[in-house]
Amino acid sequence: MAHPKSRISKQRKHKRRTHYKAEVPTLSTCSVTGETHLRHRAYTDVTGNLYYRGRLFSASATEE
Repeated sequence: MAHPKSRISKQRKHKRRTHYKAEVPTLSTCSVTGETHLRHRAYTDVTGNLYYRGRLFSASATEE
């Protein structure tokens, strides 16, 4: 097993890890429903219908 010759200090370790940051998710607005959603994901509108890429993917069972 590899054995370091000297210990890496906390300060040096934290300096290296400062670049690991959480990214802000990219949001889009649907041109049909006006809902804000994550890109490349299916999303539901207020009535419960499921949309993907601006098209109705699955209608809600409660809607008649």
